[in-house]
Amino acid sequence: MSGIDGVLFVTGTGTEVGKTVATAAVAALALAAGRTVAVLKPGQTGVGPDEAGDVDEVCRLAGPVHRVELARYPEPLAPDTAARRSGLPTVGPKRVAETVVELAEQYDLVLVEGAGGLLVRYDEEGHTLADMALATAELGLRPAVLLVAAAGLGTLNVTALSAEALRARRLDLAGVVVGCWPAEPDLASCCNLADLPASAGAPLLGVLPEGITGSPETPFQHSARISLAPALGGTWDAAAFTAGHRIDF
Repeated sequence: MSGIDGVLFVTGTGTEVGKTVATAAVAALALAAGRTVAVLKPGQTGVGPDEAGDVDEVCRLAGPVHRVELARYPEPLAPDTAARRSGLPTVGPKRVAETVVELAEQYDLVLVEGAGGLLVRYDEEGHTLADMALATAELGLRPAVLLVAAAGLGTLNVTALSAEALRARRLDLAGVVVGCWPAEPDLASCCNLADLPASAGAPLLGVLPEGITGSPETPFQHSARISLAPALGGTWDAAAFTAGHRIDF
């Protein structure tokens, strides 16, 4: 069980694909391995001033991570749009990168969870999470990106596009995690287990089951361990899981 250190940006193929749960799963296993963890949310949308945000949910699920949120907007929109509508300031790559560097000096693992997908706009200039990762690299760190994808029909195209955008920017795609594996997977979901790594040009590093956060009988850390690959600190076997869901024609 190896796990991961350094800086990991967590993005998705879209909204509601399971980025926060994936972030929490990675954080939980890092904490279990004795690492210190910080979680940074550059822009939180759709949450009021006194409501719990994504970093709070990561802490609830994973344990005592250091939480940082740079901006919060009340409406559930892209960060740039939400900032304009609320009259609040945007957050750009420079501020995010500087915060990441500060955190990396104090914590073994820094997780940066984006909003929506990789190229969602954060400010008036159109900067994205990818630009934040690039700005971090320019300050001397080597960030990797974890892509959280949906399980079913339609996921291959957006996975391939996200991976292509990362390659064009020379950003390292660590792998893909399916953010919500259905209790009764359909044909497309089963086929996508083999097709997602090909579309991404990167390994499948985990499959988080539907309802992973809602079972008091099974601790979240245990669920994370059996759902993520050794590269992320778990025991999940991509080849065995894929073979177990193979559908012969």
